[in-house]
Amino acid sequence: MQLGAFSVSLAVKDLAASQAFYEKLGFDAMGGDATQGWLILKNGETVIGLFQGMFERNMLTFNPGWDQGAQPLDAFTDIREIQKTLRDKGLEPVEPTDPDGTGPAHIVLTDPDGNPVLIDQHR
Repeated sequence: MQLGAFSVSLAVKDLAASQAFYEKLGFDAMGGDATQGWLILKNGETVIGLFQGMFERNMLTFNPGWDQGAQPLDAFTDIREIQKTLRDKGLEPVEPTDPDGTGPAHIVLTDPDGNPVLIDQHR
Protein backbone atom coordinates (compact mmCIF):
# COMPACT_ATOMS: atom_id res chain seq x y z
CA MET A 1 0.00 0.00 0.00
CA GLN A 2 1.52 3.28 -1.14
CA LEU A 3 0.19 6.33 0.70
CA GLY A 4 1.81 8.86 -1.62
CA ALA A 5 3.45 12.19 -0.86
CA PHE A 6 3.77 13.09 2.82
CA SER A 7 3.36 16.48 4.47
CA VAL A 8 2.41 17.96 7.79
CA SER A 9 -0.67 20.17 7.66
CA LEU A 10 -0.50 22.91 10.29
CA ALA A 11 -3.56 24.73 11.61
CA VAL A 12 -2.22 28.29 11.92
CA LYS A 13 -3.68 31.42 13.51
CA ASP A 14 -1.94 33.94 11.23
CA LEU A 15 -1.01 32.70 7.76
CA ALA A 16 1.34 35.59 6.95
CA ALA A 17 3.22 35.29 10.25
CA SER A 18 3.56 31.51 9.83
CA GLN A 19 4.74 31.90 6.23
CA ALA A 20 7.38 34.43 7.30
CA PHE A 21 8.56 32.12 10.10
CA TYR A 22 8.92 29.04 7.89
CA GLU A 23 10.57 31.04 5.10
CA LYS A 24 13.26 32.00 7.65
CA LEU A 25 13.77 28.25 8.17
CA GLY A 26 14.40 27.88 4.43
CA PHE A 27 10.95 26.93 3.16
CA ASP A 28 9.63 28.38 -0.11
CA ALA A 29 6.02 28.57 -1.25
CA MET A 30 5.24 25.93 -3.88
CA GLY A 31 1.47 26.14 -4.01
CA GLY A 32 -1.73 27.20 -2.41
CA ASP A 33 -3.66 30.46 -2.28
CA ALA A 34 -3.07 32.90 0.57
CA THR A 35 -6.35 34.70 -0.25
CA GLN A 36 -8.13 31.41 0.54
CA GLY A 37 -6.12 30.91 3.74
CA TRP A 38 -3.70 28.17 2.73
CA LEU A 39 -0.16 27.73 1.40
CA ILE A 40 2.09 24.76 0.70
CA LEU A 41 5.79 25.27 1.51
CA LYS A 42 8.78 23.11 0.67
CA ASN A 43 12.38 22.80 1.85
CA GLY A 44 14.19 20.07 -0.07
CA GLU A 45 11.87 17.06 0.09
CA THR A 46 10.09 18.31 3.23
CA VAL A 47 6.60 19.68 2.64
CA ILE A 48 4.35 21.53 5.07
CA GLY A 49 0.92 23.00 4.55
CA LEU A 50 -0.23 26.11 6.38
CA PHE A 51 -4.02 26.34 6.80
CA GLN A 52 -5.75 29.25 8.52
CA GLY A 53 -9.29 28.59 9.74
CA MET A 54 -9.74 25.31 7.87
CA PHE A 55 -9.34 22.73 10.63
CA GLU A 56 -8.76 22.61 14.37
CA ARG A 57 -5.66 20.44 14.76
CA ASN A 58 -2.39 19.78 13.03
CA MET A 59 -2.48 16.58 11.01
CA LEU A 60 -0.36 14.17 9.04
CA THR A 61 -1.28 14.24 5.36
CA PHE A 62 -0.68 11.72 2.59
CA ASN A 63 -1.53 12.29 -1.08
CA PRO A 64 -1.90 9.11 -3.17
CA GLY A 65 -0.98 9.74 -6.80
CA TRP A 66 1.60 12.46 -6.11
CA ASP A 67 5.33 12.46 -5.53
CA GLN A 68 6.93 14.84 -2.99
CA GLY A 69 6.96 17.60 -5.62
CA ALA A 70 3.18 17.27 -6.14
CA GLN A 71 3.78 15.75 -9.56
CA PRO A 72 1.44 12.97 -10.73
CA LEU A 73 2.64 9.38 -10.47
CA ASP A 74 1.90 6.95 -13.29
CA ALA A 75 0.96 4.18 -10.87
CA PHE A 76 -0.44 4.60 -7.37
CA THR A 77 -2.72 2.92 -4.82
CA ASP A 78 -6.23 4.36 -5.12
CA ILE A 79 -7.81 5.80 -1.96
CA ARG A 80 -10.61 3.21 -2.06
CA GLU A 81 -8.06 0.37 -2.09
CA ILE A 82 -6.22 2.03 0.79
CA GLN A 83 -9.49 2.30 2.74
CA LYS A 84 -10.29 -1.38 2.11
CA THR A 85 -6.81 -2.45 3.23
CA LEU A 86 -7.07 -0.35 6.39
CA ARG A 87 -10.52 -1.75 7.19
CA ASP A 88 -9.21 -5.29 6.65
CA LYS A 89 -6.55 -4.45 9.26
CA GLY A 90 -9.17 -3.23 11.73
CA LEU A 91 -8.81 0.54 11.19
CA GLU A 92 -12.09 2.35 10.54
CA PRO A 93 -11.88 5.87 9.09
CA VAL A 94 -13.72 8.57 11.05
CA GLU A 95 -14.40 10.11 7.64
CA PRO A 96 -14.70 7.29 5.06
CA THR A 97 -15.11 7.60 1.31
CA ASP A 98 -17.56 5.86 -1.00
CA PRO A 99 -15.93 2.51 -1.83
CA ASP A 100 -17.62 2.52 -5.24
CA GLY A 101 -16.51 6.03 -6.20
CA THR A 102 -13.75 7.06 -8.57
CA GLY A 103 -11.28 9.93 -8.80
CA PRO A 104 -10.54 12.45 -6.05
CA ALA A 105 -11.57 11.50 -2.51
CA HIS A 106 -10.25 11.48 1.03
CA ILE A 107 -10.43 9.57 4.28
CA VAL A 108 -9.50 10.63 7.80
CA LEU A 109 -8.25 8.33 10.53
CA THR A 110 -7.42 9.18 14.12
CA ASP A 111 -4.32 7.65 15.68
CA PRO A 112 -4.35 6.28 19.27
CA ASP A 113 -3.37 9.71 20.63
CA GLY A 114 -6.14 11.56 18.82
CA ASN A 115 -3.99 12.92 16.00
CA PRO A 116 -5.83 13.16 12.69
CA VAL A 117 -4.33 11.43 9.65
CA LEU A 118 -5.66 12.67 6.32
CA ILE A 119 -5.26 10.59 3.17
CA ASP A 120 -6.28 12.97 0.41
CA GLN A 121 -6.28 11.83 -3.22
CA HIS A 122 -6.54 14.66 -5.76
CA ARG A 123 -6.56 12.51 -8.91
